[in-house]
Amino acid sequence: MDSNTSASELLKKVRKIEIRTKALSHQIFAGEYHSAFKGRGMAFSEVREYQYGDDVRNMDWNVTARLRSPYVKVFEEEREMTVMLLIDISRSGFFGTQGGTKRDMIAEIAAVLSFSAIINNDKVGALFFSDRVEKFIPPRKGRSHLLRIIREILELRPESSGTDIGGALRYLTNAIKQKCTAFLLSDMMDFDNEGNPRYEDAIKVAVNRHDLSVIKVYDQRDRTIPDVGLVNVKDSETGQTAWVNTSSRKVREKYAAAVTASDTAALKLMRRYHIDNVEIATGSDYVRGLMAFFGKR
Repeated sequence: MDSNTSASELLKKVRKIEIRTKALSHQIFAGEYHSAFKGRGMAFSEVREYQYGDDVRNMDWNVTARLRSPYVKVFEEEREMTVMLLIDISRSGFFGTQGGTKRDMIAEIAAVLSFSAIINNDKVGALFFSDRVEKFIPPRKGRSHLLRIIREILELRPESSGTDIGGALRYLTNAIKQKCTAFLLSDMMDFDNEGNPRYEDAIKVAVNRHDLSVIKVYDQRDRTIPDVGLVNVKDSETGQTAWVNTSSRKVREKYAAAVTASDTAALKLMRRYHIDNVEIATGSDYVRGLMAFFGKR
């Protein structure tokens, strides 16, 4: 396939995603997105005397002490937000058994979020990562900028093969100084040998700086092994291979238990740091999943 054909096919894919996700953003998500995320970015405006019913968390104790009368801080909703998409492009994303790969699903969800942000006059940026930051696109507005992000989601191939969520979060914290709304889109396969998330320290820092949400995209076969006899399996990220007897009930149960334990550890971490999160399976109706996610916020 020559470069002109490749470019033509890429443009067709971009256009297809734009048509589908732009319509969804206009018809469904824009209002939900605005309700869920607008208001998280608030700018200090002034102080005024306390009135019955005011939130005591907004008390300005310095002014109250100086004037010897209760005063509260008044905030105004910022006119625009900065939205950052942290997009996992590690090799495990190329796996999929339910009508598409995890990366295909991530691309559509990222496009929906991007169009929703643009409709609400927000800036959008993207950070693509494997076990290193593969590309950083600073936040900007506009359709052409948004389409560039979608092209990169579809086309960018990782130079490295592993996954380092912590590294991506640290890069975000260093690159974006002002508070932003950040979406981490990943299959979240980043654990140590004991099955614990390797990114806790980085996520702890990131949530104190930004409004972080996690959208986990998974495939059903990530969690269970089918009974198909003796097979040679390969880890897409490490390249290691091994023969596995999938007909063994003990092998299948051991694998499922290990995956469940890792998933449980990750969910506990999300709850510990009050991180909004949703899980969406390949081949599923991600519209329903995102609507439920927005509604929880």
